Amino acid sequence: MKENEEELNRIFIDIYGLADELTPEVEDKDVTVRRADLPRDIRSLISYAVGCMFGRYSLDTPGLVYAGGEWDDSKYRTFLPDEDAIIPICDDEYFDDDIVGRFVEFIATVFGKETLEENLQFIADALGGRGSSREVIRSYFLTGFYADHVKTYQKRPIYWLFDSGKKNGFKCLVYMHRYCPDTIARIRTDYVHEQQSRYRTAIESLEQARDNAATAGDKVKAGKKLAAVEAQAKELLEYEEKIHHLADQMIAIDLDDGVKHNYAIFQDVLAKIK
Repeated sequence: MKENEEELNRIFIDIYGLADELTPEVEDKDVTVRRADLPRDIRSLISYAVGCMFGRYSLDTPGLVYAGGEWDDSKYRTFLPDEDAIIPICDDEYFDDDIVGRFVEFIATVFGKETLEENLQFIADALGGRGSSREVIRSYFLTGFYADHVKTYQKRPIYWLFDSGKKNGFKCLVYMHRYCPDTIARIRTDYVHEQQSRYRTAIESLEQARDNAATAGDKVKAGKKLAAVEAQAKELLEYEEKIHHLADQMIAIDLDDGVKHNYAIFQDVLAKIK
């Protein structure tokens, strides 16, 4: 517990640029993390990790590192930000820069590979839920992370969730300060089209599994999975039409207009802010 709190302290000191004022070390008598506070602190850790994925924060440079302006690669050595600033959130690890895969990489970088599985389980236990540690973390990114982010930023999110709908056909995060006029076109061609191709392959495979099932139970199981994937594919097809319209416009945004104004421009393809 003490070691985990000290590492959390290091991270939060980095976030707020307090290296000259605070130290992360904790005396045994001063350990403050208790189970009641742990979920909140773990969610803050996850938020910071996402910030590092986008280059907003860096493990090498304290404080806020990038919020627009000139990009400096030299500030990121230990953990590299996502190259295109588009991070997919899927119900499986379909992409190389899948958010769960990148989060696992972040935890291994910060806490060490030797204790990776232990630390992932620690995080999953704090989040709560069923399944393996990676499944719990994936579930949080799919269903909980964005609501927490919107709440933290008082309905002015800096990470935008492109979301096809309730079936989780496709989701990805984009950091608004790294948005470019071609961002939506890249989402469409590099991610949406790729996901559509995967769904087509999965549907063919599941149809074969259903038709060739050895038992009635296997047939039912394959049929249920097939129906779920078909629903995701249908949802994504409709979403692709919406995003195609915006992609062709190559829309530029002005950060000075603020989050609310800019978010509204893309409201048809973004998650609704509640």
